[in-house]
Parts: sequence; structure tokens; C-alpha cells
Amino acid sequence: MHHRGSLFNWVALAAALAASAACEQQPARATRGDSSGSVSVQSPAVSFTMVDDFGDTLALRTSPRRIVSLNPATTELFFALGAGGRLVGRTQFDNYPPAARAVPDLGNAMQPSVEAVLGVRPDLVLLYASNMNRDAATRFHAAGVPTLTLRGDRIADFRRTVMILGRILGDTVTASVVVDSVSRTLGVVRAATASLPRPTTFWKAWDSPVIAIGGGSFLTDLVEIAGGRNIYGDDPRPSLDVTIEDVVRRDPDVVIAGPESSERMRAQPAWRALRAVRDGHIVVFDTMLVGRPGVRLGEAAVSIARLLHPGSIP
Repeated sequence: MHHRGSLFNWVALAAALAASAACEQQPARATRGDSSGSVSVQSPAVSFTMVDDFGDTLALRTSPRRIVSLNPATTELFFALGAGGRLVGRTQFDNYPPAARAVPDLGNAMQPSVEAVLGVRPDLVLLYASNMNRDAATRFHAAGVPTLTLRGDRIADFRRTVMILGRILGDTVTASVVVDSVSRTLGVVRAATASLPRPTTFWKAWDSPVIAIGGGSFLTDLVEIAGGRNIYGDDPRPSLDVTIEDVVRRDPDVVIAGPESSERMRAQPAWRALRAVRDGHIVVFDTMLVGRPGVRLGEAAVSIARLLHPGSIP
């Protein structure tokens, strides 16, 4: 997989948010099921075995109580599943929900500090399945720490990820509720934009080199659900290097970019060759909302639909 593309999907966007995170560990509580991270002090028995996206086997007989999540999307999901209090480590990019900032910051999501992770004595580590994390996964396995690597680049991967976490936690009922809630919102957005014109879009992910979001990203899924069409949606990669000349040749109706990236685009003379720039058709997405395939996918789709089709969603 294209490393930078994989990294961008849910880390580089989050890095643009750059929020400082507190490093206090959130204590577990005696109740379970609220968004504050409360969790039962008991560790229910589970019977769970799967082959993960690195081809390694994870087998659990009890539900883990000391979890390190090195993926911002799965960190969000643990809180949504009422298990935020089980987290004893996260990455520097994990800033949602706000309670996540109380979980110890262990640094990088890619090529993490194995020593730092082992230092919090986890009974489960979750990694994003990038080749950049293969060495860390091998070392965690060698240390006897159950480790799960998952790749979740597309919205279609969301249900799978949530249900896996639900089985690990021994609570597939809550997992199903989370999946159904997100799916309903995505369905509402899709229905609201189905009959509208579909503007072509260029999602500018990086400035130098110019990186576009490709068809292998959940961001392209969001554009399509929101009633648009990504000019690089036919490329199976999550993201790809492109030239300004090729973007101009494809002539998108709308450019989607972050606040700083959009300003740099407007200021760079070369981008004036792009019709969408000349016409002022650059829309700025909410970087605090859109950036990872987590529990706010539905809200993210709503926000993109409002950018592409103002008034389509109340």
C-alpha cells in the first residue's frame, strides 16, 4: 500500500488539527455504557479468534481491560462503545471525544515506540495495518502482547471494524447500535442528494507535492454520498501524487481543501489556471470533523453535502 496515502487517510488530516493532549490516564469507573469512558470493572469471558490484516491470529478468552489504541478511528470507537475507560494509551492525534485527551499519549501511530507501549502493560494493542507498522506488530507479538492490526480505508470497512471491537469487548449489541446509527445518517444524506447535479471535485490533501484523495479513501465515499464525484475516484489508491497540470486538465467544478491549504492555493499563481480557483469554487471542510473513518462519518457526510449542495440538508 502507498505509505503516504495510508498515513494521510486518518493521521495526516488529524495532524493538521494539531491539538495538544493531556497525558493523564482516565480512571476506570464502576458503571458502563456512557460516552465518558465508564466501564465495568469485570472482564467478561469471550471466545474470539480472527486472522487480522497482517495475517496474524488474535485469540482472546477474556475481554481486554488495558487497551492501547494506536489508531484515532478505533480510539473514537472504543469511547462510542462505552469502553473508553479501558484505554491506557493512544496516539498524539487522538483528540475526540474530549475524554480521549485524558488517556496517556504514547506518541506516533506509525512506527510507534514499542517500549512506550509495553511500559503501560497492555493486554491488547490495536495498530493500523500499514507496512510501516509491521516491525512494531512483530515485536508486540514477540513480547506476548495480543495485537490486532486492521485496515479501514473505506466506509465499507467501518461496520467490520466496529463489530470486531464489539466482539472483543463482549458487547455486539452496542456495536450494532453504533453501526446502525451511522448508517442511517449516511442514508439520509445519500437520499437528500440523489436527485441533485453531481459536481466534479478535487480533494486537495497536500501542497508539496500536490496530493489528491483517490478512490481508495473513505473521503471519496463521503463525496459520493454527499452528491459529488471525485475526479480521481477512478484511481484505487487512497491518495496519489498529481500535477497541477493534470488537475487543470480534469477541470473539477469544486476544490475541497483545508483552511490553510485553501489559502495557499489561492495565493499560488499556478493554481489560477484552474477554473474552480478563478471562479472562487474552493470549499473548506471542517478539519475537526472530517478526517478519519470513525463514529462521526454520518456528521462528516452532512458537512460535505452542505458544502457541495447548500440547503440540501436542513
